[in-house]
Amino acid sequence: MAKAQRAKRNGSAPSSPYQKPAAAKKAPIFKFNTKIGQHILKNPAIADAIVAKAHIQPVETVLEIGPGTGVLTTRILDHAKNVIAVELDPRMAAELSCVVQGTPKQQKLQIVLGDFIKLESSELKPFDVCISNTPYQREFALRLIARPGDSLYSRLSVNTQFFSKVSHVMKVSKKNFTPPPQVESSVVRIEPRTDRPNISWDEWDGMLRVCFMRKNKTLKATWTGNKVRAMVEQNWITWATINTEAVSEKDWKVLRGEESVDDQAAGEEADAMDEDGDEDMGGGNVSGGDEPDAEEDNTTLRRLAGIKLNKGLIAAKIRRVLDSTGLGSQRAAKCDETDFCTS
Repeated sequence: MAKAQRAKRNGSAPSSPYQKPAAAKKAPIFKFNTKIGQHILKNPAIADAIVAKAHIQPVETVLEIGPGTGVLTTRILDHAKNVIAVELDPRMAAELSCVVQGTPKQQKLQIVLGDFIKLESSELKPFDVCISNTPYQREFALRLIARPGDSLYSRLSVNTQFFSKVSHVMKVSKKNFTPPPQVESSVVRIEPRTDRPNISWDEWDGMLRVCFMRKNKTLKATWTGNKVRAMVEQNWITWATINTEAVSEKDWKVLRGEESVDDQAAGEEADAMDEDGDEDMGGGNVSGGDEPDAEEDNTTLRRLAGIKLNKGLIAAKIRRVLDSTGLGSQRAAKCDETDFCTS
């Protein structure tokens, strides 16, 4: 009589009736979209450290950009008064809502669905601290904290350090994320500065763009180069066309051909010696008996608009500023935010 064939054992089945079956591997909640930077921090120790370094006070409202499944959010809620979580992915927002549902944390959390970059300021309540696990390369973090002379020192470094105090908190290996990103990460702390000068952001950033065009060239070579000088000349003409009354009498004489740039420089040098004070850099109100007629001068400047100055007026002004600040021979790569502010 033939033997009955025994059924093959399933690899996951217990080998004895007293052995518990192996636990099935837990499937992820959903597939993460790495194209929008969905790399979830999975190391609780690092999450605790990030929240601790934020120094959150019980009376503060925290804005979190990209909360994901709430690894940081739940910890922030333990310290903050309220949390505003801005999440782009509806699936993530739903998961975060489930995590806090039915707990005291639910009342302290506001979830805003949308792209933070596209949100209007009116769509967010005021907040005191911002925490974000947004994706970026470690090199980006190093550029934020780079100082003059560092290879990564750039316009981003100057702008960041002019408006804030930046410090490096810790390195975070890509192994601490699910799924692992392609690059390593760093945690940085950025605190807004309250002692920064009240200057025009557009003018400040425009100046830095020129300085860092070739950060290892001298500032004098950069600013007196043909392309940069021509751009500054056109900008000055536009400004002078709009602000006719603010153009100095000496500049008017150069524009009208009544005085050369060399004559102007000599006159200013003499004025500086007589007054034992500052030289006239232009931009002062016109005064005295030789004051030009505003309507006539406005017409003259409008005819000049868009035409390259051939008197060397702007080049002379640039050289004068660089010489007076001692920055002509300096390089952008070696100057800090204080040097640029002085210029």
